[in-house]
Amino acid sequence: MFTLAHLSDPHLPMPQARMGQLLNKRATGYVNWWRHRVHLHVPEALAGIVADIEAQQPDHIALTGDLVNIALPQEYRRAADWLTAFGPPDRITIIPGNHDVYVSTPWAESLGLWGAYMASDGQQPAAGFDVFPTIRRRDGIALIGLSTGVPKPPLLATGDLGAGQIARAEKLLAETGAEGLCRIVLIHHPPLTDQSRWKHLTDASAFQAMIRRVGCEAVLHGHNHRSEIAHIAGPNGAVPVLGVSSASAARKSKYGRARWHLLHIERDGEGWRLQVRIRALNADNSGCEPDGDLVFHSGGRRAMVA
Repeated sequence: MFTLAHLSDPHLPMPQARMGQLLNKRATGYVNWWRHRVHLHVPEALAGIVADIEAQQPDHIALTGDLVNIALPQEYRRAADWLTAFGPPDRITIIPGNHDVYVSTPWAESLGLWGAYMASDGQQPAAGFDVFPTIRRRDGIALIGLSTGVPKPPLLATGDLGAGQIARAEKLLAETGAEGLCRIVLIHHPPLTDQSRWKHLTDASAFQAMIRRVGCEAVLHGHNHRSEIAHIAGPNGAVPVLGVSSASAARKSKYGRARWHLLHIERDGEGWRLQVRIRALNADNSGCEPDGDLVFHSGGRRAMVA
């Protein structure tokens, strides 16, 4: 059995910005953080999530984006330090979210600081967005990392994959499917067609068409800051699409308390069994408590235990 921790949207605390850094989209995001989001995303909640993940000792950790808030240079450096304290690059796989590319920034001074956490197995640290999709193989599991982060105008939080990335992902999924691996797709924006026009994945339909052709065993995403379940069609049945709450959500935030998901993945005859144990922040922020189990089998959802 392989265990995979899934967390997302930690939105690490915002540092103070210099006036010259706010002469773009960052200005509205900066004001919004200090007026509202600073009360929604709190470091003590994230500390409790991290402590619980460490206590559960998963085999690997997947973090599906939005480590930062408005793409300040000092945010990327703080996030790099946080990642180093959390764990080494061979144990943690990350993909970028829309806040990680809030505005256009030089790669080496921004996401490049986390490049080792985004690189495919055996590759040098990621040197640009053309590295996606990435792949990491772990004990019969293929983690396929996609990037939907693209700088957008103010008030938009949409994401794009692009035809080229979708085509490369299709090739990877076909190859790893032929190898008999359990294919877990990591993506920030939910690849669904019923999302808000201000926050949706613009090419969700194209992504779904690709999954109908080659399939995968599960899709893990963040972005919506809530633990949620959906399904999209695959060649052999429904594919679960699992969103996770923000890992820094305050207990009384509009998103509810912070959560993370612990996936137990094992062979099931010719397919795979995925048990998802939802872990929610406890009352004193010191760790987490069980908050429900989901069970999936290759080809569709089989059971749900509250």
